[in-house]
Amino acid sequence: MIAFRHFALRRGSRLLLSDIDLVIQSGWRLGVVGRNGCGKSSLFAVLQGKLEADAGELDLPAKLRLASVAQETPALPDPAIDYVMGGDEELAAALRDEFDAQARGDTEAMAMAHHRIEELHGYDARARAGRLLHGLGFAPETHERAVQEFSGGWRVRLNLARALMAPSELLLLDEPTNHLDLDAVLWLEEWLRRYQGTLLVISHDREFLDGVISHTLHLNEGRGRLYTGNYSAFERLRAEQLRQQQIAHEREQTERAHLQSFIDRFKAKASKAKQAQSRMKRLEKMAGTEAVRAERAFRFQFAVPDRLPDSMLQLEAVEAGYPGEGTEPPAYILHDVRFRLEAGERIGLLGPNGAGKSTLVKTLVGELTPLDGERKAHKDLKIGYFAQHTVESLREGASPLEHLQDKAPGVGAQVLRDFLGGWNFAGDRAFESVDGFSGGERARLALALIAWDKPNLLLLDEPTNHLDLDMREALADALADFDGALVLVSHDRHLLGMVCDSFWRVADGKVESFDGDLDDYARWLRSRGNASKKKESAAAAAPTESAADRRRASAAQRENEKVSRQRIKKLETRIATLDTELTTLDQRLADPDVYNGSTAELMKLSQKQAELRREKETLEGEWMALYETLES
Repeated sequence: MIAFRHFALRRGSRLLLSDIDLVIQSGWRLGVVGRNGCGKSSLFAVLQGKLEADAGELDLPAKLRLASVAQETPALPDPAIDYVMGGDEELAAALRDEFDAQARGDTEAMAMAHHRIEELHGYDARARAGRLLHGLGFAPETHERAVQEFSGGWRVRLNLARALMAPSELLLLDEPTNHLDLDAVLWLEEWLRRYQGTLLVISHDREFLDGVISHTLHLNEGRGRLYTGNYSAFERLRAEQLRQQQIAHEREQTERAHLQSFIDRFKAKASKAKQAQSRMKRLEKMAGTEAVRAERAFRFQFAVPDRLPDSMLQLEAVEAGYPGEGTEPPAYILHDVRFRLEAGERIGLLGPNGAGKSTLVKTLVGELTPLDGERKAHKDLKIGYFAQHTVESLREGASPLEHLQDKAPGVGAQVLRDFLGGWNFAGDRAFESVDGFSGGERARLALALIAWDKPNLLLLDEPTNHLDLDMREALADALADFDGALVLVSHDRHLLGMVCDSFWRVADGKVESFDGDLDDYARWLRSRGNASKKKESAAAAAPTESAADRRRASAAQRENEKVSRQRIKKLETRIATLDTELTTLDQRLADPDVYNGSTAELMKLSQKQAELRREKETLEGEWMALYETLES
């Protein structure tokens, strides 16, 4: 148990946290949320012993083992897998003792070291580290590569794997999904759900939080309030509190109408029934949260394009990649790409990092010339492109107004200031240097500069990396209202699910349409992993298999299939029951009278809904894995 008692914390002259009374029970998975600058990371620093309270007390269990992700990765010559294994410091010390004893020829010390390594389950540590690396997207051939050879984003992943490798009772994760692709985010979500210790996580990915956390700590105006349930449950309960305080009633009603217009629009507009249903599920999660949404600082929009051609952009039999330098041959990444973009289409790109999503986007933009094949663009095409390096490419020392004047030298200053005000760069903020801006403010400015051009096609490559939850919601609203076409790369499932009507998968050198929604994609990834394990096991056993072995294996397989079919029937029955219970709960939570009753009863309903949804998702994953096994 971790307890804060009348806890207060200052940073300089600013009071970050005041009179915090909080008890975190062992085994909780706690999401720490709040606007940027509210003290989330400082709270983590206190738990790590890097900061001390200015008032009050923090009680931590004696000998608490704490793990967190290091901010820096040294440029080491060590293999990546050894670096990850080093996260278990006790094991690393025992392995060093074994090595030193062996070098001295000290058999007694060697025996003691062997015994200690066995106690720490050290002889399977390399396999455990390999599984962590695999889950976070490292190909097997990279496990022995030196740490210093990896780029910054991959080094962040190495630090995350090292933290997960460390035995711990308390795990602190600050924005763990940054630098991860969607495949790795889904894997991490599963891993954290199985974590046995206490988890505190800061994240701006609401679907990741919904899938992982059991409680939410909201930091706001120096205070902290604990909520039971995931992020969606927190939003509903927070909205209820704001309603009880009669905050922004008229704005709330306006927001309710705005959200309903989204629902009506997407009911009518969604190109695929499956995708429409997926988006409806996300919108239903947000029902009843209008007061929280109305509390947000601002919203923005992309202007209506001047022209919107029907056939916008096309790739025909394209070989995409990078031209060789000097005598080096070209680097082919994607093969025979056939991709057509029509007006109003909203496409999300799926696939692991390094598979070629950014290469495809750069080819669509025209930044990369096809190595073979043809790129055809309509003469009225106007692209707004947000690249992963866009935030870093802003001119140092320049203000938002100066950036916009570079794009529109003949436009009056007041017109430019009015435009920037719509992106929350009002008053003196328009004249401040970007050097002092946060990553989120820089990203917002970059999006504003794109919006100024009135593009009819947005190509966005990980636009949310620096954005907090409020800004992500504002971006989702703006993209949902955008009349042009969209191609989006993001690890944020909520954003993908809210604004994309179809998905394409980029992997293994191919670009192919994915028939399904994001829930289908998550199930497909899990089933593919299970099928891969089954094939590996079969391959390992094949060389020594005799005819008798094959007969026994065949009989065992038939028995296993029988058991699997029985299990599938039970799963289908339970899933149907869960659907009925969830429908009843959804109807109760949609009733306005529920929000006029006791908050405790509302919390129970929200928690029950979250539990049922998690159980249904787990059972559906098991059903899909069993079904794939029977079909393979």
